Amino acid sequence: MKLWKRILCFSLLVPTIGFAAEAEIKKALGIAIPGLAFNSIEMSEIDGLYRIETSSGETLFITGDGSFFVTGDLYSTDKGRLQNLTEVRRGSLRAEQISAVSANEKITFPAKGEAKAKVAVFTDIDCGYCRKLHKEVPALNEMGIEVSYLAYPRAGIGSDSYEKFVSAWCSDDKQGAMTLAKNGKSIPAKTCKNPVANQFKLGQEMGVTGTPAIVLEDGRLIPGYLTADKLAKALGVF
Repeated sequence: MKLWKRILCFSLLVPTIGFAAEAEIKKALGIAIPGLAFNSIEMSEIDGLYRIETSSGETLFITGDGSFFVTGDLYSTDKGRLQNLTEVRRGSLRAEQISAVSANEKITFPAKGEAKAKVAVFTDIDCGYCRKLHKEVPALNEMGIEVSYLAYPRAGIGSDSYEKFVSAWCSDDKQGAMTLAKNGKSIPAKTCKNPVANQFKLGQEMGVTGTPAIVLEDGRLIPGYLTADKLAKALGVF
C-alpha cells in the first residue's frame, strides 16, 4: 500500500481540525520553515495545541495560530501513571505500516509449529549485530516466533549492502541466500523487481536510525540486538 493510502487510513482514526486552524498553521509554518513536509495535522490531547507528524518522522505540537511550537514527546501522568502518548501513537502507526507490507515482500523465517508471535526486523546484511541476531533466528523459530526481514541498508540505496540485499531478495532461495550473506559468504549477484528501496524509505519514515530494528506486532520498536531468550520474554512467549 502506498504511503499516502496508509496515512489516509490512519488519519480516519484520529480527530481532525477545522479548515481555518489548519490554514493558519500551514501559513505560519510555510513562512517560518519553507519546504517543511508533513503527513497530518490534528488535535492533540491538550486543548488549544495541535499535533503535526512531519514526513521525516518528527512530531511537532503547535498553537492554533501557528505562533509557537515545540518538538518532542507528549507524556501523560493520568492517575499517577507516566505514559508516553507520542510513542503510543507511533506504535499504532508502525503496526499499520508493517501490516501493509505484503508477505511476499518480506524474507520470512517461519515459526516451527504454531506461531506464538511475529516480529519484523529492519536489517542490514553487513551489520555485525544484525548477523549476531540472525544466529538467534533458529532458536526464535523453535520457540514459535516468526521472523520477517525488511531491508534497511544503512549506507543507502546503491551501496554494496543494498546490492547484497537485492541479490538475496532476487534469489530463488531467499532464506538460504540471506543466511549465506549474513554469514559473510558471497552470493550470486542478481537483480529483479524488488522492494528494497521502498523498505529502506519505510524504515526512515518509521524512525529507524540503526540496525537491527525489531518491530513487534503492537508497533513497539526495539532498537538493537537481543538474545532469543530476551526477545521471547519481551514478546511474552516465555
